[in-house]
Amino acid sequence: MLDEKEIIDEINRVFDEEINSLIKAKERINGNFSQAVSLICKANKIVLSGVGKSGLIARKISATLSSIGTSATFLHPVEALHGDIGLVQPDDVAILLSKSGTTEELTKLIPYLKFRGAKIISIVGNLKSTIAKYSDVVLDGSVINEACPFNLAPTSSSTLALVIGDALSLAVMKVRNVSLEDFSKLHPLGMIGRSITVKVDDIMHTGANIPLITKDGKFKDAIIEITNKGLGCVCVIDDFSKLIGIITDGDVRRVLQKVDDIKDIKVKDVMTVSPIKIETGAYLQEALALMENRNSEISVLPVVNADNTVVGVIRLHDIVRTGS
Repeated sequence: MLDEKEIIDEINRVFDEEINSLIKAKERINGNFSQAVSLICKANKIVLSGVGKSGLIARKISATLSSIGTSATFLHPVEALHGDIGLVQPDDVAILLSKSGTTEELTKLIPYLKFRGAKIISIVGNLKSTIAKYSDVVLDGSVINEACPFNLAPTSSSTLALVIGDALSLAVMKVRNVSLEDFSKLHPLGMIGRSITVKVDDIMHTGANIPLITKDGKFKDAIIEITNKGLGCVCVIDDFSKLIGIITDGDVRRVLQKVDDIKDIKVKDVMTVSPIKIETGAYLQEALALMENRNSEISVLPVVNADNTVVGVIRLHDIVRTGS
């Protein structure tokens, strides 16, 4: 039985092996990738195929392409030769995944893809293989070593194929100038759909529910305001209701850990000056990104209008609840 250090060492080894494979593959990026993106953008439909682990990666790439508005589907090569080849039409593009480049089921499929007028992009680990030879565009998916200790189980190679698929999909997204609004129409349910269609104005706490205090107020009163409003913070404003600071639950705990007598502490002594905020009209996704993409996550944001007047407060909890 391995001890904890040995397990962590093995996990680190796998990470290092797969990361190194990606770094080496990145150095081999060439004009073939641009050609592949061009073919995908012009295609009527994208048909992806592979066997085993390659088939699983092909399914994921198909799903990613579909999620950005590109018509894509997975076609099992065996089922294709038993009738499903009928879904392939002229001007379609087939993306074939094979580590060896000699997968029998795919090599048998190639003539029928060509007969039906489809272009072929291959992601293969052998650029001199049969599949590469009969492809219109070949993308190098080779790795020196699999992360598998026996150099057998598809690990580094399947990760690389997945990243190549992601890169192609997102490049297509950029070429087609897919907007946030376009993306939202393809994700109507769940957290993604809600966060890019709902705005902070729709769920923020407003009016009398906004916890407010001035910088010259007492810290004790700030604690009372946080408690009464129950939003985990109090917004510090000037005489014109402009946001100048914030005190959060975390700030309160840190002060109470250090100070026994708080009666002489003022809000301005504790508040975070010029806090992270978001403007009214922003989508939930923007608020979520502001909260999460930081060294230390925050769970609440003041919402301000164009002149920095506080008009609301939104919490991470509100966003999560909206997306559930």
